[in-house]
Amino acid sequence: MAPSKQYEEGGQLQLMDADRIEEEEECFESIDKLISQGINSGDVKKLQDAGIYTCNGLMMHTKKSLTGIKGLSEAKVDKICEAAEKLLSQGFMTGSDLLIKRKSVVRITTGSQALDELLGGGIETLCITEAFGEFRSGKTQLAHTLCVSTQLPIHMHGGNGKVAYIDTEGTFRPERIVPIAERFGMDANAVLDNIIYARAYTYEHQYNLLLGLAAKMAEEPFRLLIVDSVIALFRVDFSGRGELAERQQKLAQMLSRLTKIAEEFNVAVYITNQVIADPGGGMFITDPKKPAGGHVLAHAATIRLMLRKGKGEQRVCKIFDAPNLPEGEAVFQVTSGGVTDAKD
Repeated sequence: MAPSKQYEEGGQLQLMDADRIEEEEECFESIDKLISQGINSGDVKKLQDAGIYTCNGLMMHTKKSLTGIKGLSEAKVDKICEAAEKLLSQGFMTGSDLLIKRKSVVRITTGSQALDELLGGGIETLCITEAFGEFRSGKTQLAHTLCVSTQLPIHMHGGNGKVAYIDTEGTFRPERIVPIAERFGMDANAVLDNIIYARAYTYEHQYNLLLGLAAKMAEEPFRLLIVDSVIALFRVDFSGRGELAERQQKLAQMLSRLTKIAEEFNVAVYITNQVIADPGGGMFITDPKKPAGGHVLAHAATIRLMLRKGKGEQRVCKIFDAPNLPEGEAVFQVTSGGVTDAKD
């Protein structure tokens, strides 16, 4: 076992394995490395101003979108992409290599052992986890618990990283974090210092906040991004069937951005979603509901969780869709200390 390195962050002492520090450094190539490949530092600054801080992030953009950046011609973009390709191996890899790469995935505890077991260990990095359900089904409570559990060390099933929280409904409460941090034996002030928060008021504001996140994630060790809720502003800013096609296109662009953030910086993306009435839900279901966002959101989310109310403070989580998890349910409870196992 490699010796562990201690470092002080936000007043809280954390442990990090030396091996993991090296892995994190190798996780992405900084955009500044393009200068060593003969790219002008002024052009690199233009990329950073457009929210591109890593070579991995650069390769996730089309040449058409890059030429839209002021001051970058087609010739310059071709040269920049060529230089980035030299620094990265973007081609095919074997299944064995991918399996080794997947070992960098971190699973963050939800606070409930039953829910962790259902999810195969917790909320995964490198993908989008969507939780949908009616109001008071536990979506935001799970988000608050994850804000704390993400900051736990890896050996305690945490993510050993910071949290970014984009709030579209005004439901984040910093005072709610305090008892959850105390439950996990953590310093509440240090935990709050490691959460960056933004309130979004329009879908455009929401997208711009995501663009600005790249700069922070390239500099600091983030492990979780929460968007609560992902669809609310789109339902407000676009109305009626006439604007539905445009809404879905803008939603797809934002979800694509979330996917790129997850893969570029090895963070877990947890999004909450609302439900809508489903008239074609079947005659045997008393109150049929389906998640908002349609097929666009369904295809973007890697893991979809359906939450519903249970008895008293109990909540039920069902795997609605996941590529590597069997269908199943888990019962958990919402307490003053966040999400925990349900008491019989």
